[in-house]
Amino acid sequence: MTFEGYYVLAIIILMIIALAKEIMRPGLVLFSAIIILMALGTINTKEAIEGFSNKGMLTVGILFLVSEGVRQSGALNRMAHAFLPKRRGKVRLLFFRLMFPVSFISAFLNNTPVVIIFAPLVKKWAETLNLSSQKFLIPLSYATILGGVCTLIGTSTNLVVHGLMLQNGYAGLSMFELGMVGVPLAFAGYLYMTYIGVRLLPGEKDFIRRPLADQKDYYYDLVVPADSNLIGIPLKNGRLKELKGLDIVVIERGDEKIDGKQHGISLQADDRLLVAGKSDSLDKIIALTNVRLRGLDLLKDQISTADLKQYEAVLAPRFPGIGKTIVEYSFFDHYQAAVIAVHRNGERITSNVNNLKLKEGDNLVLLTTERFIKNWGDSKIFYLTSYIGDHDTTIPKYKRWLTLFIILIMILGATFGERLPRLAGNQLDMFYFSAFAAILMVWMRILPHHKYTKAISWDILITIACSFGVSKALQNSGAADAIAHTAINFARSWGAVGVLACIYLLTNLFTEIITNNAAAAISFPIAMAAANQLGVDPKPFFIAICVAASASFSTPIGYQTNLIVQGIGNYKFRDFVKVGLPLNLLIFILSMLLIPMFWSF
Repeated sequence: MTFEGYYVLAIIILMIIALAKEIMRPGLVLFSAIIILMALGTINTKEAIEGFSNKGMLTVGILFLVSEGVRQSGALNRMAHAFLPKRRGKVRLLFFRLMFPVSFISAFLNNTPVVIIFAPLVKKWAETLNLSSQKFLIPLSYATILGGVCTLIGTSTNLVVHGLMLQNGYAGLSMFELGMVGVPLAFAGYLYMTYIGVRLLPGEKDFIRRPLADQKDYYYDLVVPADSNLIGIPLKNGRLKELKGLDIVVIERGDEKIDGKQHGISLQADDRLLVAGKSDSLDKIIALTNVRLRGLDLLKDQISTADLKQYEAVLAPRFPGIGKTIVEYSFFDHYQAAVIAVHRNGERITSNVNNLKLKEGDNLVLLTTERFIKNWGDSKIFYLTSYIGDHDTTIPKYKRWLTLFIILIMILGATFGERLPRLAGNQLDMFYFSAFAAILMVWMRILPHHKYTKAISWDILITIACSFGVSKALQNSGAADAIAHTAINFARSWGAVGVLACIYLLTNLFTEIITNNAAAAISFPIAMAAANQLGVDPKPFFIAICVAASASFSTPIGYQTNLIVQGIGNYKFRDFVKVGLPLNLLIFILSMLLIPMFWSF
């Protein structure tokens, strides 16, 4: 490898470290990398900005608008209410009835809005059936990932690989081509979660047979005032008759944390209680005089207690207070909401919460009024904002049907359009039909025209556009050829299948620690160089990149939907490792078997 190849690799390694440590947003990290590479002469100006006009990248941007239109129409909410089971049943049927429809939807829509809409609904549904929501929120995220592998538009990564293929003179991917491997992988994922994953998820193993009255998935933070009549009363298995319907999970006394079910414990003045209840417990708690809801004193002079509700809000990268404490950011002044707890990596933080530095993915438990969700429900500074009780909006029925009709036309057009003759010189492809779908949603007032820019994740688009320049630098410098040569030597005894496995594992490792689009862009030139050196068709390698870049199950940081459900489901990092690592291995083995069957070398 030349000196140029070494310094390009050094820049990319530094880029990966910056992405993993979240020094800046991914788009800025990759933009910094291509500016340095351009200054060093590895790529020219045209190659640096070529990704910004790539049709695949622009299609991703348009599909953000389409997905937002579907979300605004309320169609997904109605679908969720239609297919979620109304009563308990066998475990495998519950998982299939959740995962299959979600995968189907996410095969055609951006995964993030699907999870944003479904996560609160699934949590409420689980409470209704007296089941732990922790048994279903990770499967919800996994279902969107598995569904995204099945079509060209299922995830932005597929469109990135498609765009790179076109840029390098290869025929792109057709609409359902990835489904040949994606559909079997999705069903394998369902079976794994039904029979193995369900046992590894947190919560009771025998959750279907648990008594109906036991499940409480909502938590409230209380304080025992000095004049409370509860002082000195012993707890019986974490319960007091004066706090009917609430289970005392933990008692914080000074720096000590006491299990609420510990034998012989009595309450003392100024004890801080973490209690579990149902989603409708807030009104009952506010009416109690023997305990005080934490955070209520911040609001009592400005908001009527009758109007108070408890919300959950998961912080997105755009949240302006990232890296600041709640006090430094003046959270209450901005949102008229009191932060009473923060969920982070499965831990509920209530002590010294005002001095906690906020991070992307933090799930804030807020005490505020319904004005909060009206003002901030559509804001991109939060991944999701959900009222823990019922919250619905009235949307005209015709808009839902019109939205579904537009989506159907878009899918049919993208599937069969390339077989039709050009129209006015235009190729009838995914870009063509998605553009019409987006503008129709604006014209029909399904997607509010004054909010259209908020629907687009600009950082993802910049990341994708810059990734084309990084990919080109790997090719120009000879670094891609050198890495490919190393992979071929390493896997010499296994031939092309061995190199396929190396490329898959490299991509999968990258996607767990950096963004999936950057992972695909780094792996693509290596795969292309390996195919050229082996003298084989590169298509199987490109398919492997699509699958590996999406198959992020082992960490919450590898895929945005995992990060969202970690917050609302109160999962720990190790929950994803325990459940996701075997699934990663299963998808890898099946991919190595299936890809060569459908795409020969």
